[in-house]
Amino acid sequence: MKKTTIADVAQYANVSNSTVSQFLNKRYEYMSVETRKKIEEAIETLQYRPNLMARSLKQKSTFTIGIIVANIIHDFSTKIINALEAEFDKEGFHMIVCNSADNPKKEKKHIETLLEKQVDGLIVFPTGENKNLYIRLHQQAMPIVFIDRFIEGVDIPAVLLDNFSAMDMAVETFQKQPLAIITTSLALPITPRVERLEGFRQALRNRNLLIDERYIKNGEPAEMTEIFNQLFTLEQPPKGIIAANDRIFQELMLYIKKRNLHVPNNVQVIAVDDVPYANFLTPSITTLKQPILPMAQKAASLLLAKIKKEPLADEQKLYRFKPILIQRDSTN
Repeated sequence: MKKTTIADVAQYANVSNSTVSQFLNKRYEYMSVETRKKIEEAIETLQYRPNLMARSLKQKSTFTIGIIVANIIHDFSTKIINALEAEFDKEGFHMIVCNSADNPKKEKKHIETLLEKQVDGLIVFPTGENKNLYIRLHQQAMPIVFIDRFIEGVDIPAVLLDNFSAMDMAVETFQKQPLAIITTSLALPITPRVERLEGFRQALRNRNLLIDERYIKNGEPAEMTEIFNQLFTLEQPPKGIIAANDRIFQELMLYIKKRNLHVPNNVQVIAVDDVPYANFLTPSITTLKQPILPMAQKAASLLLAKIKKEPLADEQKLYRFKPILIQRDSTN
């Protein structure tokens, strides 16, 4: 697609090029509110991206990749960032990392900022709430790869864990029933949260085990104590619990400690993501490890191919990676 220029914006807003330039540089002193509004509307309609970086005239590249993580405090996020940096560094690219905190407005703002900086491509943990924005960027041939998640109806490739296999492995590992699973809030349709709950149900169904929604929970971290109370005051408290991410795992272990429960005698535990301290706890905790390096390598190779406009031999929408079960004392 033809790149929109300042001249295009000026013509659309019926103002001079210099007036648009003043607007972009936030020099509003002699500009009416009406003029500012017309320029804003023109920029939005034409999807103009200000060139805020000096680009290489020969290669037309900033050699910069924008990364938008969902929540940088997650162990998976920090590990995947580190692995991606190593992959892009091999090709001479550097990264700008942004944290959306699973906030769709922040996600959109970060995308706009990164586009203004003329990044060559984006790797995003999408919140799921900016579908139209991603459709538009795809139509404009902006190189993007999703990681950890995908959005239905958006033709952007995604690299993620095989969440269904992960839940099947977990259910197979437990030795007692009933089983429970807890994940973060489903207020947003975030892929791993939704898929892990559905994968849990599917794993129970495949083994002709009862699916009881009282044992399938989601909520914010601040709600975890109440959720754990609900589970452990059931007539049959869970004998095995899957913590669907590291934040839930932390809250669960704190609760177990405060209530003087014993793992694995009172309850067995499996955590998704192999956090470093899982092996140092007493007892050590069984985890489902995401294959960070292969996932990062695939995401980076997909994005670089898009940036370089190279054909992909195995192009597909979803690239799912099998988890690695690390069995420890919490399930013995």
